[in-house]
Amino acid sequence: MFDHLICDCDGVLVDSEIIADHVLLDTLTTLFPGHDFGPAVKTAFGQQTSSFLAGIATRFNLTLPTNLLDTIEQRVAEALAVSLSPIHGVREALLQIPLPAAVVSNSQMARVRASVQCAGLSEIFAERIFSAEQVARPKPDPDVYLFAAQQLGVDPVRCLVLEDSVVGLNAARAAGMQTIAFIGASHIPPGYADTLRQLGITRIIERMEALPALVAAGMRGEFGNVQS
Repeated sequence: MFDHLICDCDGVLVDSEIIADHVLLDTLTTLFPGHDFGPAVKTAFGQQTSSFLAGIATRFNLTLPTNLLDTIEQRVAEALAVSLSPIHGVREALLQIPLPAAVVSNSQMARVRASVQCAGLSEIFAERIFSAEQVARPKPDPDVYLFAAQQLGVDPVRCLVLEDSVVGLNAARAAGMQTIAFIGASHIPPGYADTLRQLGITRIIERMEALPALVAAGMRGEFGNVQS
């Protein structure tokens, strides 16, 4: 049924979203102390930072510094270098899955490669790492997933995707791929599983220990035509 497992990076392989959120909130609050950016930052995961900042500028009617994206990316990189940790159990889970695995992320390639190395997953993914930098449109458009499938030489419908964000899940589904949602990272808000179910997403795991058995079920054809 499946030829490849494709994983998002932030919030799936490494517990990085909570760190990036803190940097975003601190930076924006320092620049514009009269605004409450907290609720907006909680919705940032899955988006490219550039897209998120464009939305912030529109939502709050702000003129952002031209170098803000570079400043935030640098601060996030510095924070990740100090505090980044892999998702609990991810390495052990992936080693039990008999499918080649790839990474598809909206983050910059350098950050993704550093995160994969930090998580101790370099030998699992090798060079099968893809970034939205390589395509015209980031997630939620399907471009980066379709690009990855093309480079891997696999039919998109034979790819199973592990994602944490609605943005990423929608991108994978738009590419014709079936999905599993992981909701065990630190940034996941209360009630998120219910939100996913309301969107028709039913394959949801909170711990990586559950992943091998669920992938095995998919490989046996037990997912049917249900995309997620």
